[in-house]
Amino acid sequence: MPGIGGRFSTVIKAKISKLLDRAEDPGETLDYSYNKQLELLQNVKKGIAEVVTSKKRLQMQMDRLQQNVVKLDTQARQALAAGKEDLARVALERKQLAQSELQGLDQQVAELQDQQERLTASEQKLRTKIEAFRTKKEVVKAQYSAAEAQVQISEAATGVGEEMADVGLAMQRALDKTEQMRARASAVEELEAAGTFEDLTALGPGQDDIDRQLKELTSDTQVDSELAQMKAELGSGSGGSAGELEGGKS
Repeated sequence: MPGIGGRFSTVIKAKISKLLDRAEDPGETLDYSYNKQLELLQNVKKGIAEVVTSKKRLQMQMDRLQQNVVKLDTQARQALAAGKEDLARVALERKQLAQSELQGLDQQVAELQDQQERLTASEQKLRTKIEAFRTKKEVVKAQYSAAEAQVQISEAATGVGEEMADVGLAMQRALDKTEQMRARASAVEELEAAGTFEDLTALGPGQDDIDRQLKELTSDTQVDSELAQMKAELGSGSGGSAGELEGGKS
């Protein structure tokens, strides 16, 4: 399923890009780029040094060949003066070979000189470019630091930053708990005023609410029984007594 695979790859790349963008520090990135340019400049300088070294080596070889040409020319003249034409011919042949080598070396030295000049010009241009980049880098870093500080100050002042948001949430939670405790205290006061809560101190030792209710039920039953007995006694008594009670009642 190439479609799903492509979407998955795109999502992963987008996530990674977002994380990298969040972690990237412009100042560090600019410093890294500046250091890489300095490494490139150093490599160019090494190249120039190698070209100059090669040119100097060829020039030293040319000096030795030039001295050898002069020596062979002198030897050829001396041999010819001594009547040794064959020896003079050999010296001249060697002289000609040395001169041919000199011409080849001279061409190589000229090529190295041209390469040296091109590298030197490139090194100067690169040096100027790096210096301009360094100046611009410091300006951008200063601007970024100022902008970052301004953002932090603005977020702190307006409360839109992450830290201030956490502080705001903590404050809201504290207010919510305070309101909840106030509401609970008010409810307890209202229930206490309505007599909903019982006086636990009125209970005897080892008694609970069930014991209290059973005790009240027993007490009410005894009172009702005693009252019924008194009514019966009064009903079976003398009429005078009943009259007196009625008279007194009236």
